[in-house]
Amino acid sequence: MLTVPVHPKDAPSLANALIHSSLLPLLLFDGDLKVVCASPSFCTAFGMTQVQTVDCALADLGAGEWDMPQLRLLLENALLDEPDVGEYEADLVRPGVDPRRLVVNVQDLVKGRQGARILLTINDVTDARGIEEANVILLLEKDRLLHEREVLLQEMQHRVANSLQIIASVLLLKARTVKSEETRSHLQDAHDRVMSVAAVQQHLQSSVGDVEIGPYLIKLCESLAASMIGKSRPLTLEVQADDAVISSHEAVSLGLIVTELVINALKHAFPDGRGGRVIVGYHLERAGWTLSVSDDGIGRPAPSPTMKVGLGTSVVEALASQLGARVVMSGAKPGARIAIENAGSPTLQ
Repeated sequence: MLTVPVHPKDAPSLANALIHSSLLPLLLFDGDLKVVCASPSFCTAFGMTQVQTVDCALADLGAGEWDMPQLRLLLENALLDEPDVGEYEADLVRPGVDPRRLVVNVQDLVKGRQGARILLTINDVTDARGIEEANVILLLEKDRLLHEREVLLQEMQHRVANSLQIIASVLLLKARTVKSEETRSHLQDAHDRVMSVAAVQQHLQSSVGDVEIGPYLIKLCESLAASMIGKSRPLTLEVQADDAVISSHEAVSLGLIVTELVINALKHAFPDGRGGRVIVGYHLERAGWTLSVSDDGIGRPAPSPTMKVGLGTSVVEALASQLGARVVMSGAKPGARIAIENAGSPTLQ
């Protein structure tokens, strides 16, 4: 950078020239703390003329609104060559005019009381502060609305879960009263599926955004075990899950799949009161994840041409398709294993 030396006697003239060319409101004071000149931008912004500002002390500017103790102190400190105290923010209050928020800064351009020149820079930040306050209000309002949304959503989920449990109870009562074994079986299946939806809904009540898959599956399986295994059956239901976080939308689909497969295993893999174990697993793979339900029961029946695809199988396949995954069935020796394999990020439809 090229520095051009300025002779002390030329400094006041140079300062005056800079003041008159400035777009920022500026006031230049002498050693008696009287205005030497004001920038045109200052006169325009605060409704004064050069005649009304030159040779005026700070207290005489305008209607006296510039007579601020802290502002006078800044000018006196600069005149005495005291350390710079930095910017000062204050409200300029004038009769009949909205208050303006100002940030002022004082610098001594020419030192010494004789021939001193002190520059007062004024930055009107009223609009900026107004925008900041509006943003704060909007953020607070956003937080309030999000909180209300969360409360309403949880209340809705709670009521839905209760309603589903009532429907399941009605189906179960009806199943106990009908005489047709086929009708009773259909009603029992309907009851189980309503209960599966209710169980998933219950364990998602506290989750609005992302869900930790491990604790979620554990709570879900604890509920299934309490309702289907009881104390009389020698069966255990375990969860083995990697640390992972999924969206609430994925959690609904995975929860319904797990509930359907666990209910199916508990109903069909352990006939005649035999004991065993059902394991629910969720494991992260290199490019995706695998959800599995395996048991050490009697295994899947051998396929036959007359075997029909059950409703449970269709439900699981539809949910897996929503997650961008595929269903893989295999024997576990003993038992059976059904896996939902996803080779990449799931795409919910």
